[in-house]
Amino acid sequence: MSALSVATAVSALGISQVACAELTWGDNDSYQPESNYQQDSSVDSFTAAAIAADRGDVSALYNYEQMMSGGLFAMYPTYWRMNLDLNSQSSAAVSQFVRQYPDTVMAEKLVADFAETKAGSNDYASVRQVANLITNADASERCAVALGFNNGGDTMRAMAAKSDVWLTTQKQPALCDQLAMEMNNNALISNQDRAARLKRMLRKGKTGDIMALSSRLGTPIAYSALSEIQLNPSSFFTSFGREPASQTNQYLYLYAIGRIADKSYREAALQLDFDIKQDNQRSVKLLNDETRRYAYRTLGVQRMNHNTDDGFNAEAVDWFRNSLDDDFNFEEAEDYAMAAIRFGRWDDVVEAISKMDGETQKGNQWQYWLARAYEQSGNSSKSNTAKKMYQNLAKSNDYYGLMAKDRIGQRFDASRLGGSNLPNVSTADRARVMQDGNFARAFALYNADASRAYANREWNWAVKQARDNRDDNLIIAAASLAHDMGWLDRAIYAVDNTDRVDSLALSHPMPHQDAVVRYSQSAGIDPAWAYGIMRQESRFVASARSGVGASGLMQVMPDTAKYIARNLGETYSASRANSGDTNIRYGTWYMGDILGKLNYQPVLATAGYNAGPNNAKRWQPVYGSLAADQYVESIAFPETRNYVKHVMENATIYSSLLGRSQPISQRMGTVPAAF
Repeated sequence: MSALSVATAVSALGISQVACAELTWGDNDSYQPESNYQQDSSVDSFTAAAIAADRGDVSALYNYEQMMSGGLFAMYPTYWRMNLDLNSQSSAAVSQFVRQYPDTVMAEKLVADFAETKAGSNDYASVRQVANLITNADASERCAVALGFNNGGDTMRAMAAKSDVWLTTQKQPALCDQLAMEMNNNALISNQDRAARLKRMLRKGKTGDIMALSSRLGTPIAYSALSEIQLNPSSFFTSFGREPASQTNQYLYLYAIGRIADKSYREAALQLDFDIKQDNQRSVKLLNDETRRYAYRTLGVQRMNHNTDDGFNAEAVDWFRNSLDDDFNFEEAEDYAMAAIRFGRWDDVVEAISKMDGETQKGNQWQYWLARAYEQSGNSSKSNTAKKMYQNLAKSNDYYGLMAKDRIGQRFDASRLGGSNLPNVSTADRARVMQDGNFARAFALYNADASRAYANREWNWAVKQARDNRDDNLIIAAASLAHDMGWLDRAIYAVDNTDRVDSLALSHPMPHQDAVVRYSQSAGIDPAWAYGIMRQESRFVASARSGVGASGLMQVMPDTAKYIARNLGETYSASRANSGDTNIRYGTWYMGDILGKLNYQPVLATAGYNAGPNNAKRWQPVYGSLAADQYVESIAFPETRNYVKHVMENATIYSSLLGRSQPISQRMGTVPAAF
């Protein structure tokens, strides 16, 4: 029985029956509903219970719990009822729910939500009682669990979250900020740890953390001193030279430099240069070595934060090099690496990567750039090492794997990975898909008039469970069925979460092929690039809507659609602009428009499609050209940086699938200077 006929069978069976039945195939490939799930657990009941939950009708939810008991969706009304007032629930009730519905996504969600809620209300005992039931925690949930342990005397288990929160200076969930603050009193936190965090908090200007950390270090910093500097940081430097030697003054110097750098890194650099010059004229140094290094670190970080506004400058690399020690957090090391990559400072690239933790260094991204640095060293031993690193990376077909292939003369060939042919899936594996409660719920919800968020959550959980069980065959079978039903985004998600590499037809489908090719050719662009954009923008969900209003397969913004319609001599219509065919036509036309405005350079145009053409221009080099991979890695917006990588990876794969294979480095080319 083909995957297509499975989809037909599911459709013919009807939503309600699919929701409450497992499908099995016998020797004659006929399906039979089995009675493991009761008939009253249909999607209709699910939908009605969801409406009751939305209006907070506890009495109705109790009724649905009885009605749907034992069925495929039995856990939902109970989850909704308990979630209406999660803070009043007991850990025993939550634990009972997890035992009753083991290995389900709603059990995981309830216990994780409960832990966050209880941590937020300082009920750490309740958090500890459910901590071992949480198996797939996100950042906030991990911090909730760690807070429970940290406040229960289990300092070792609390320390499991240290690497996530202790030195980070990026925005993080409120519970993670709270955890980092409270870990100051953890017995396993050393004074060296506290000093490392204090320097970051001085840079960020986080008063509460500064006072707590400095107090534990025996160098208490008064709020009044911080407040005075905050009001007038420049005045601090006037008096600094009178008593520079104390550790408190060294800390206050970093706080003052941070406040000036918030307003102008250039002014902060002038102040630091002046103070160092003064050092050379005195027998007693104004700045100790540690303060001097971290002041330069502050400048480096602030300079990288202003690349889009002020342009790139190699001074950032110099400032990071002047700050070298063994105390870099990941954000600082990444900034250093990106600055060094931008300017081809290959020795600094090696230094920056060495400051990252061991696991991070092993990732494809930094292995690629380490190989690039070794390749440029002029040292034959390092060049040989670089070749071996490229060979290892080339086993993958992600962005860095494709780039590595080009560095050693290999060629990506889609035909070796199944090409556009769907994988062979056994009848038994197809049957197992609907025998799996998680996948059964996902398919039933997809076919029903239910929020797609529920179907996607069930699907993602089903894929995770199968992956944890190393059951790639089940994942591929489910992805094949989803593909044939048109649920392409989840098919892609499933394949991306397997170790199987022979299913490009599932991971890189080509819906609307005639339209994509025809409109791409009309717009003068490569259809493979159009598919690369479409896959990244919407995962082929025609109804996709972004939080900022972009819509359709190509995620065209309303104002952009009006601009396109005007240039095409058409009357703008929101409904037409969002429809599949018109959305493809508009999106490909706009790609061609941006391409023409950005030197016909596809990397620039891809960045422009995501972040706007003006930003793409701002990131171009001022003088000379720049290798495209260096341009991409130094894009100032993380979202755009990752977007461009994915689109270039997608386009390279699609070019092979469409029989127009083009290596990724040739596709990306060289980025010219701005003009």
